[in-house]
Amino acid sequence: MDAWIGLMSGTSMDGIDAVLVSFDGQAVHIHGSQTLNYPDDFRHRLLAVSQNQGTPDEVGELDTLTGTLFAEAACQVIEATGVPKSAIRAIGSHGQTIRHRPSGFAPFSMQIGNPSVIAEKTGITTVADFRRRDMAAGGQGAPLVPAFHKAFFSSDDEDRCILNLGGIANITWVPGNPAEPVTGFDTGPANALMDAWCLHQTGLPYDTDGHWAEEGKVDQDLLNDMLSDAYFARPAPKSTGKERFNLGWVKTLVQRHPELPAEDVQRTLLQLTVASIVRQLPQVPAMKVYACGGGTRNPVLMRELEQALAPSPLAITTELGLDPQWVEPVAFAWLAHQTLASQPGNLAEVTGARGPRILGAIHQA
Repeated sequence: MDAWIGLMSGTSMDGIDAVLVSFDGQAVHIHGSQTLNYPDDFRHRLLAVSQNQGTPDEVGELDTLTGTLFAEAACQVIEATGVPKSAIRAIGSHGQTIRHRPSGFAPFSMQIGNPSVIAEKTGITTVADFRRRDMAAGGQGAPLVPAFHKAFFSSDDEDRCILNLGGIANITWVPGNPAEPVTGFDTGPANALMDAWCLHQTGLPYDTDGHWAEEGKVDQDLLNDMLSDAYFARPAPKSTGKERFNLGWVKTLVQRHPELPAEDVQRTLLQLTVASIVRQLPQVPAMKVYACGGGTRNPVLMRELEQALAPSPLAITTELGLDPQWVEPVAFAWLAHQTLASQPGNLAEVTGARGPRILGAIHQA
């Protein structure tokens, strides 16, 4: 058996998801999975540097420390499964994004979590730095998961949209007709703004089960202000992150609507996630939407999405054989597989790159 480890920490910056998997055609076999939560003080440091509040020394130290935590997550999932290291071909590590600037004079995307540290501490070849080759070829470097979605979630019998509800939301349109191209892009915030506002107002890192949002009501004027952001109308290819959609963005807009209860802002942010996604979905009859990511654990968000998507049905990727929490880490295990097989990992029609590219840098054990 050739096994692979995928490590993922998204824009929510709450911890590391680790999976140990093997691939058999279009089938994914998960042998074990673990989540290693970031300590609160460490998460605050990551959030600070992601908002340009860190010195080069701080970024360098966090790079090493994050790599150590990623290695620990990999070791935990190995220990939990009992799979021998000799059976593991490689680790695919997304790293922790602290800045993503895909446009402008000198586009870049920065992920920390030193892969040399991961390879050294685990003794396993580690593939990382997946985004920069695509960007060097003129692409956005994101989203990268649509290539995995195409490989494992496509069906000749159904038009499918894979909706990832992480800190940022992204969609992958996988048409049932294989002659049609797969498309995808970041739609905007999913959990990022709700988490940021919740932390700012309550001290809690997220709104458990959407209970706080459900206490409030949507303020239509604030929602319209939010939806007027130019990003939502921008054509694909496009990608975004906390550089644009952050607590400062929320505060600026809330100042125009004084005396709004904090819970109304939270409810409106939830509705922003819903509206920005639904407005940008392909208008295709009989399309089925399959959701994954942390947002699937928010029943209020899922209820509002289901209502807004009707008559298109909403499901979760469990129906396609993969738990919503593990889709992204499995995708990065697969991207490592693609790299070592000298196969492309991007979809140029999604990222805007000049063509398919072999992604990632290989750090030998």
